[in-house]
Amino acid sequence: MVVVIAVSLTIVAVKLKPAQEDNIRIEKMQNILSSVNISTTEIPKKQVIDVYNKFIKVALGVNNKGEVVEQDAGKIFVIELAIELKKPVEQQVHPVYIAVLEGNDSAFIVPLRGKGLWGPIWGYISFKSDFNTVFGTTFDHKGETPGLGAEINQDWFEQPFIGKQIFAEDGKLVSISVVKGGAKPGDMHGVDAISGGTITSDGVEKMMIDNLTNYEAYFKKHMHK
Repeated sequence: MVVVIAVSLTIVAVKLKPAQEDNIRIEKMQNILSSVNISTTEIPKKQVIDVYNKFIKVALGVNNKGEVVEQDAGKIFVIELAIELKKPVEQQVHPVYIAVLEGNDSAFIVPLRGKGLWGPIWGYISFKSDFNTVFGTTFDHKGETPGLGAEINQDWFEQPFIGKQIFAEDGKLVSISVVKGGAKPGDMHGVDAISGGTITSDGVEKMMIDNLTNYEAYFKKHMHK
């Protein structure tokens, strides 16, 4: 009986795996699109692929020297940042997704991965063609506290990043601070932290600077072209 049940569960798991992998793939596409302010929550999942292909025209893999080391979009899409970040720095490949939007404007999207209070946090951030000004963001988490750190995936937290800049006037990468007590009016490098969610807010701030540092050379190489 035990053997029969075990075999049955294995068969079910094998049959369900393709559907699960497809859902993960589509969710990733939705998150990438969300970072350029394109919502796909109201359309059937199968149509998400068409929307993704319409707007995401190029995918590149870059190293920390700013060199393009991979141009196969399929290989870039399946890169797991959690795995990539564990490799020696010189072996890491960091994805860049290029969206072509209405009016032929381009946005450059990069993934983020970090640590919150209770587990991993992640997201995507997009930049205008100056490689400095934030075009959009999307964040998520595995198990942050509801009503506190879990708020990182809410519009009220994500929206203030839009229009902020990651480079100071002297060209130094300063990223964006998540300020406890609130960012000062006009601060181009700061947003409000989550009240009561200090550790998660700090995690978002650290995630941004840690990940964007890997793209600094690539951004600087292209921002003045």
